[in-house]
Amino acid sequence: MSVSVLGSGAFGTALAISLAGNGPVTLWSRTTEQAQLMQQSRENSGRLPGVTLPDNISVTADFERAVQSDVLLLAVPMQKLRDALTLNSAQLSGKTLVACCKGIELTSGLGPVAVINQTVPDAHPALLTGPSFADDIARGLPTALTLACTDAGLGENLQQELTTANLRLYRTTDTVGAELGGALKNVMAIGCGAAIGAGLGDSARAALITRGFAEMQRFAALRGARPDTLMGLSGLGDLVLTCSSELSRNYRFGLSLGLNKSFDSATTVEGVATAQAMSKIAANEGLDMPISSTVAKLSSGDYSVTDAIQALLGRPLKEE
Repeated sequence: MSVSVLGSGAFGTALAISLAGNGPVTLWSRTTEQAQLMQQSRENSGRLPGVTLPDNISVTADFERAVQSDVLLLAVPMQKLRDALTLNSAQLSGKTLVACCKGIELTSGLGPVAVINQTVPDAHPALLTGPSFADDIARGLPTALTLACTDAGLGENLQQELTTANLRLYRTTDTVGAELGGALKNVMAIGCGAAIGAGLGDSARAALITRGFAEMQRFAALRGARPDTLMGLSGLGDLVLTCSSELSRNYRFGLSLGLNKSFDSATTVEGVATAQAMSKIAANEGLDMPISSTVAKLSSGDYSVTDAIQALLGRPLKEE
């Protein structure tokens, strides 16, 4: 089974490096210049400096060539996924498409598998998600992820093909739960980063993780996810990692808010759009999501950190 990774950012490159241990991999880059640079230097110096690309990774900007593989891993930001799929829907028709992004689409409220189903309806979609940093995967450190696919047979095949020496995959048919776990934890990571940046301490972070997880479970239940999925790698596992490390872009963004410092606008922070989408859906459904709503307002500039603290601590007392 041949494999291509579409997207040569840090995570896409890291996946290609790990998968190269199984056999040849094609890594597609948006620009010819970037593809040639990586092919010649054998390094993604901008995103994963110091990590050598194995010889059996072929980097190309030729989309037609890249999509000839049996399995296509889509390593593109969530908010750009629909445009990428729509633009290339004819070439992706009938393909096995594994989304490797996390988030909820701001315009539709859908996750990546649902977006694939809408834009390339005859494709065979799956989702790869869970607690992982690109640098860890690229350097061969052990990482466990969730592979979600409603087609159980296809899921088993992908699990066998995409598991590598350092990448262990657990499969599920609950794509909705896996989508939401990977998306909603980014919202909580922004909140945790803001709390630490503002000097509120680790106890406050623990409270945000715990109560944030309760919100994630409520929202997932609303969307028809299985409760056990959120207890796994794609939910609780990813939440713990993302809320506790500065390697997380969402956590670093929250940290900058808490410190009242600027943040690199070129860095993708999926949790910002997800917080907006999540809060809108929750409001329409009458679902109580105070942390998510507060993070949405904090991220958009409608709340200061002081406002956010007062909004959460001033809520009526209740049973756990």
